[in-house]
Amino acid sequence: MTMLDQTPSGETLLSELIAKDAVRIERLLPGPIERLWNYWIDPDKRRTWFGAGEIEPRTGGRVGILIRNADLSDAGDLPPPKYAEHGNENRIIGHVTVCEPPRLFGFRWQHGPDLESDVRVELEPRGDKVLLRLTHTRLPSRAALVSVSAGWQTHLGILEAHLAGETPQSFWRTMTRLDAIYDQRIPPW
Repeated sequence: MTMLDQTPSGETLLSELIAKDAVRIERLLPGPIERLWNYWIDPDKRRTWFGAGEIEPRTGGRVGILIRNADLSDAGDLPPPKYAEHGNENRIIGHVTVCEPPRLFGFRWQHGPDLESDVRVELEPRGDKVLLRLTHTRLPSRAALVSVSAGWQTHLGILEAHLAGETPQSFWRTMTRLDAIYDQRIPPW
């Protein structure tokens, strides 16, 4: 099932449910590819749109990302009640499953004991832009599918703003809006 979302500027974003427990998101972002790669691997750059912390850029390398969503946009950006239990911090612990700079990066995301999902990021040059294809598979529940779909779209919107030299939109307001859209569009399990 393909879902279309729109950015505030009216650009259409593609999200596709590729399995009951998997979503693929594509975005055409400002290049070059090496710059976009650095925004994934460099912890200082990654902190501006997703989360800081360690990624060892090699297959088998450690992943330890600290996400502080409220810090990604304007002050006073608080999570809605649905996400308040997470406060302002989430941690991703896992390991790199594939690393082929600057085109392919993947990691296993540990959600808890015996509960893991996989993220794969493919980068493809398209003139002065880069097609980013993010696939998140093995999600443990419909709620997780809704949350990560909205979350990835929100984080990628903030990345796009940084790459374009613009001020990002509010993380939690955007996330809340997209969460409601995905909740309506993703079928029950």
